Amino acid sequence: MRFPAALIAILALAACDNREDDGVVDVAFIGAPSDAFETGLRIGPAAQHIRAATHQGLVRLNSDGQVVPAIAERWIVTDDGKSYIFRITEFDLPDGSRLTANSVRDSLVRTLSRLEGTSLGLDLAKVADVRAMTGRVVEIRLKSAMPGLLQLLAQPELGIAGEFARTGPLVAARSDDAVNLEVMPPEQRGLPPQQDWEEGLRSIRFQSVSAEEAAQGFAQNRYDLMLGGRMQDLPLASTSTFARASVRLDSAVGLLGFDVIRREGFLASSENREAIALAIDRGAIASALSIEGWNASNRIVPDDLPATVARAPARWDGLSLDQRRSRAAQRASTWTNANGRAPSISIALPDGPGSDILFERLSADLGQVGIAAERAENRRSADLVLRDRVARFAGTRWFLNQFNCKVSPQVCSEDVDFLVSLSVDAQSPDEEASYLIEAEQSLTSLNYYIPLGAPIRWAQVRSDVEGFSENPWAFHPLFPLTRAPI
Repeated sequence: MRFPAALIAILALAACDNREDDGVVDVAFIGAPSDAFETGLRIGPAAQHIRAATHQGLVRLNSDGQVVPAIAERWIVTDDGKSYIFRITEFDLPDGSRLTANSVRDSLVRTLSRLEGTSLGLDLAKVADVRAMTGRVVEIRLKSAMPGLLQLLAQPELGIAGEFARTGPLVAARSDDAVNLEVMPPEQRGLPPQQDWEEGLRSIRFQSVSAEEAAQGFAQNRYDLMLGGRMQDLPLASTSTFARASVRLDSAVGLLGFDVIRREGFLASSENREAIALAIDRGAIASALSIEGWNASNRIVPDDLPATVARAPARWDGLSLDQRRSRAAQRASTWTNANGRAPSISIALPDGPGSDILFERLSADLGQVGIAAERAENRRSADLVLRDRVARFAGTRWFLNQFNCKVSPQVCSEDVDFLVSLSVDAQSPDEEASYLIEAEQSLTSLNYYIPLGAPIRWAQVRSDVEGFSENPWAFHPLFPLTRAPI
């Protein structure tokens, strides 16, 4: 995604950047001040960036969102796609313990056990066994082939941890409200000693702050990089004046839409819930937020996934927006005649100017078909609640797992969960695809979720910052920002 060219030109001509190079990359991550210090397995995006930087796994993500070696030097996949064999770097950790295949296996087994009942645990349901084959070789066996496994192994939660020191490549220390991160020496990362290895390196000062403070700090040259921007904060980026910087939007993969939490009144029937989805002009949302290239979608599983991903037939194929709205208006009129009043729904959105714009757009769309919309004071009192999440991997199963009854009890179907579970054990791609397509069609027909499109994620980056790139996962590793060669 991108902002219109005129806006980019204005930003590029902003006042000069007088910030001196102190060898530190100051990063502001939008959120609460405590977000960067979260611990445990279930942590938010800010803490995930810290975890990934200090607890690398078998593999990691680079700045482009591609999987690259980490603890594993290399790997092979068997012809049937059911076994991944990793050769790890065996070395002494800073606390004196030894990183071996056994310790890596033990860490992965513990993590997989702790992830049970989470959406990431469901994503990893195809893992059948983890084995240490020799001192340096780890094997992961699957129930059936899974092209997205490496992407999942690169997630922060799969970083190697346990009864030994952090595996790097960065080491973190808290300083008041910030986390300071430094590159670990090469020999502490299993690499040969290198002369002058610190030359040209950058350290990182990472803080989690509100969107308003991040935007103000960026404009005042206190931050070099601003991460974690979402739809609700987007107008802050487009109106801030800042020096030698640009707004960067990730073409993120994931879910942005509304869960129908209260299925009563007008929303008691699937047809009426579909009327909400029919009425929305998704292209107008992008225009209202002043972004181009946003991947709008009326489906749970979007069209722009890799060709190998199972997908159901197109929804409302051949219907124009006017035709869709005509259907929605008929359903609203039928309900009005039967109940003596027009249908009204309440919508919960996070605070922020972007949410205000989105609500105005939705209210206008629904008003055109005879449905009134009001802004809910909180999630508990709302009929519709925003769901905004970036995918872990580009597979149909990730999208369906988000609505599993274990993780989303208010918006789920046990029948859909059963079909997805059958896909995990399917022994051929065609069999797996058939279960997933049926599951998607079944979930779509319930209209428990009203899709808008892809999650909106943005950042602000100064021109002299190296190691940042947009990517589909909206995850921006901190290690590349240090300019370390490896």
